[in-house]
Amino acid sequence: MGKSIGILSVKGGVGKTSSVIALGDAFSKFGKKVLLVDANFSAPNLGVHLNIIEPKKTAHHVLNRTASFKDAIQKMDNFDVLPSSMFEDILISPIELRKKLGMVKGKYDFVIIDSSPSLSEETIGALIASDEVFIVTTPDYPTLSMTLKTIKLARKRGIPINGLILNKVHGRDFELSIDNIEKTAEVPVLAVIPYDTNILESVSEFTPSVTFNPYSRASNEYMKLAAILSGKKHNPFSIRRFMGITPKKQDINRDIFYESYFK
Repeated sequence: MGKSIGILSVKGGVGKTSSVIALGDAFSKFGKKVLLVDANFSAPNLGVHLNIIEPKKTAHHVLNRTASFKDAIQKMDNFDVLPSSMFEDILISPIELRKKLGMVKGKYDFVIIDSSPSLSEETIGALIASDEVFIVTTPDYPTLSMTLKTIKLARKRGIPINGLILNKVHGRDFELSIDNIEKTAEVPVLAVIPYDTNILESVSEFTPSVTFNPYSRASNEYMKLAAILSGKKHNPFSIRRFMGITPKKQDINRDIFYESYFK
């Protein structure tokens, strides 16, 4: 049986969908079979990122029982995608997502769920359908406050929170530090994704960012995260490690997570 991972944030603009795609693409580099699911039913855009604009059958049709997964799943180069309908008004119950995904989870190593950026039934549906979750946040106070709401929601539902993906990091003094974020959220940061124009460019090319530029710092972080979740270690050449410099906090957190998760 595959594992479903919910990627959550109840604040828009943090890069949740791009993280879903990048993480799915990174899993594929380790030979994992991956399904990406757009559970942002009211305002879906996972398909747009991948040039899936008006699919005939979508997650909406699967949930309202007018189509099968075979009809709705789109085959991409590195992973499969279950998009949602952008333009059709189809009545569904997001809570049914878990039951439906149970029919196909066995065909995949990982099912990654892109949730709605709001405190809604859609987010609840994505949470319930997830075995574990990651929360995407950015290093600023407004986003952190919404991240705390997301954490509270996940914990209320008893869904394990693997960690935070700290995205769009500029490395400036005015940003919240990892230590401050972890102390407030009480959740470890497992990936720090720098602000990277390669990611913006990859969207314009409808190409996953890890494939678009596999050597960028952002891609390296996604690969490291995918590695530990796959039970592997991803250790590209690092000047810090070569010079014997103390590893970054997220690297330490990943090592701790790996030991606790697989040992």
